[in-house]
Amino acid sequence: MEEKTKNKLLLVLYASQTGNAIDVAERLGREAELRGCPALVLSVDEYDPASLPNEEIVIFVVSTTGQGDTPDSMKVFWRFLLKRSLSQSWLKNVKYAVFGLGDSGYQKYNYVAKKLDKRLLDLGATPVIEKGLGDDQHPSGYEGAFDPWMSSLWNVLHQSNPMIFPNGLEYEISYSKLREQPKINVTYHDANDTDVSTRPFSMLAGVTVADLNSIEVQIGRARSMSPGTLSEKIHPDCFLRMVKTDLLCKAGCGKDVHHLELEPVSLSIQYEVGDVLEVLPGQSAASVDAFIKRCNLNPDSYITVHPRDKDQKLFDTSKCSQMLPVKLRTFVELTMDISSASPRRYFFEIMSYFATSEHEKERLQYFASPEGRDDLYQYNQKERRTVLEVLVDFPSVQMPFEWLVQLVPPLKTRAFSISSSPLVHPNQVHLTVSVVAWTTPYGRKRKGLCSSWLAGLDPQQGELIPAWFSKGSLPPPPPSLPLILVGPGTGCAPLRGFIEERALQSQSGNNTAPVIFFFGCRNEENDFLYRDFWQSHSQSGKVLCEEQGGGFFVAFSRDQPQKVYVQHKMREQSVKVWNLLAEGAAVYVAGSASKMPSDVLSALEEIVSEVTGESRETSMRWLRRLEREGKYHVEAWS
Repeated sequence: MEEKTKNKLLLVLYASQTGNAIDVAERLGREAELRGCPALVLSVDEYDPASLPNEEIVIFVVSTTGQGDTPDSMKVFWRFLLKRSLSQSWLKNVKYAVFGLGDSGYQKYNYVAKKLDKRLLDLGATPVIEKGLGDDQHPSGYEGAFDPWMSSLWNVLHQSNPMIFPNGLEYEISYSKLREQPKINVTYHDANDTDVSTRPFSMLAGVTVADLNSIEVQIGRARSMSPGTLSEKIHPDCFLRMVKTDLLCKAGCGKDVHHLELEPVSLSIQYEVGDVLEVLPGQSAASVDAFIKRCNLNPDSYITVHPRDKDQKLFDTSKCSQMLPVKLRTFVELTMDISSASPRRYFFEIMSYFATSEHEKERLQYFASPEGRDDLYQYNQKERRTVLEVLVDFPSVQMPFEWLVQLVPPLKTRAFSISSSPLVHPNQVHLTVSVVAWTTPYGRKRKGLCSSWLAGLDPQQGELIPAWFSKGSLPPPPPSLPLILVGPGTGCAPLRGFIEERALQSQSGNNTAPVIFFFGCRNEENDFLYRDFWQSHSQSGKVLCEEQGGGFFVAFSRDQPQKVYVQHKMREQSVKVWNLLAEGAAVYVAGSASKMPSDVLSALEEIVSEVTGESRETSMRWLRRLEREGKYHVEAWS
């Protein structure tokens, strides 16, 4: 690492969960290079934190995920920074800047950036500029804070050391030269040079073991060459098929929630309650064909994709044995999100270089400028325009495939909480999927790519679903542990698995502890998800029955003039909740990440305070201790 960084004046380290931090970091590096300042841009998990004292200037770009959590890529780096052996002068020669990406709608807004900034100060580093905090709630998104912050950063750096930008703060590298320098190189191969089966990726019933192996090879080859694809998401853990689907809410009620039952095609599967299933969504053949036609590509050509500069950390191929050719159409279908993700600002800048219509070029240049930032946000992010839609809106633009591979957002897996117990349903996995749908400010109807794809699958067709299993935020509880479960809406999904498993354990003669479950939905008639399931387990002698210390309590928020949520039901059952907490119960909260988790925590604070007579501050400290002891778990999603 020292060999790589010794000729770099500026080091940019990023920690990203969804890709925004990568975009910000790459833009910092790109604009520094354009001004004549050598820069190295790396993910924090690609950097040895022990080398930090040797750096001159480090810029950190970090996202906050969930309830104030660090991105997965940052966990090892952060643990290193927290070592007690590091002195208060460990970073005394290092100058730094921090830019955070967060959402002020969450309780712990930009928490990771704030705690990183404090820790760097504690270790003796000197801030170049006040930390910047990007907010998704801003009318221009995170760029509303990032643009002025970056401008101030360059000014401060240039004033403190004019040699950082020796030619001043204006761009020195011409756009025409930049246009010819994508980071990606695509090599085309003769079809005779490849051994990959040309059978389509989307498979119907009758697939053989050989077919499965061929499909897995195609997925592995394509995704190993894709910028932004994590190494552990290259080869699927298994292929699943849907065997059953049920609509959980009343048709036409405004919600579209499905119960899906999936089985593996060949190998058996292993998971625990609380685990997460990640799915690689299928993109429609029509969208893929339209993209290929719009970009004048040959879908049947065979390609390999690799970094133009061998030192670039653009790919993670640690789990890929070889880069072997794959069909261009297969690569697009499996790695490039052309039909759901919105392109980033740099996409419009590069498009402007290739626009032959003067009107289109001017509009694209405006969108890419600081002055056009707000209009771009309204046109692009607010409307959630897809890559394909943007390309159609600017027909004179013909971007080389290398630039498209580099700039089109990668097709990412989508994560779903598993709603079944493997003890109750051996070799089967259940999901509770709400079809994401919304209307944009200009009246466009939108649906989530993966949720609508899964909900639209026909069990009779047997289409393959590439899937990965991973640990969630809700660890499996032992049978003897009392549980307080809170899961409104589809937050009930992982908790359904817990209750299934606890019910089976109680039937097997185990000494099982009571369970209280607080569920919430809008209407009893419209979206009471899994109504029969909860009610059957609430009967006398069952796992949720009240006479054994448990209970099932549901809040119908829209069935009366005054809205009622799960936290209101918790307060109504304050004595029962406290009795379980006093017995050592664990709390599991799952659902929307906006206000619900903080409202539930506030309700628990109030319950502990009222029943015990302690102050709210003492109650909060008690609940924080519960969290430290591994008895307070939250799994929340946007």
